[in-house]
Amino acid sequence: MSALNSGLGVIIALVVIGALLLTSAVRVVQEYERGVIFRLGRLVGARGPGLFLLIPWAERMMKVDLRVVTHEVPAQETITKDNVTVKVNAVVYYKVVNPEQAVVQVVDHRLATSKIAQTTLRSVLGQSELDELLAHRDRINQELQRIIDEQTEVWGVKVSAVEVRDVELPQSMQRAMARQAEAEREKRAKIIHAEGEYSAAETLAAAARIVGAQPAGLQLRYLQTLTEIATEKPATILFPLPMHLLRGLLAPVEDGRA
Repeated sequence: MSALNSGLGVIIALVVIGALLLTSAVRVVQEYERGVIFRLGRLVGARGPGLFLLIPWAERMMKVDLRVVTHEVPAQETITKDNVTVKVNAVVYYKVVNPEQAVVQVVDHRLATSKIAQTTLRSVLGQSELDELLAHRDRINQELQRIIDEQTEVWGVKVSAVEVRDVELPQSMQRAMARQAEAEREKRAKIIHAEGEYSAAETLAAAARIVGAQPAGLQLRYLQTLTEIATEKPATILFPLPMHLLRGLLAPVEDGRA
């Protein structure tokens, strides 16, 4: 009876050991992951996705996520090329394209990419003027993406895009820009008004030349103006009679007196 019990205990122990070995050997890697395998400290390669077995106690695995990571760079205070202090934050989009390098070449590829993004953001903004930062943000985004991607390439990390989000300006600079914009609008309004006055003066001058060339036309215009005045407001109009029309009538009277 004791022999049977001891044999049963050995079987149970073997089953437990086998279960532990199987548990430590079986690995499942998702579609968006890769498992980087090390055998006795030496890199073997990346496996996955799916189910595979490891050699217990001889091999170990580190999972690497291949999905795009959205990392928000905290607001960085920097001085632009034209000596304006600004606070700028950005968003970096990147993913691991070489899981083996992401594990072997750097301790924490996410932390390293974050630090590189912060320092590059300050550096690029320090070489740009404020007007360029506000008006040509796409060009700055492309420059940031190119520089960061060059530095993370050795880590197996691909930076796909960098977007500068908010640009915070000092209150004094905001007021100065508001005054500049207001002055610019007033300038445009005055120019438009002057152009309108100039066009109107040219039109009136051309009309005056045309009417002045025809005395009868000038007289008709005079009569039309009198008609418009009488229509708008009832009034008594004294119409001057040219003296040369009265000479014919005054000539007989003067002859009789003579």
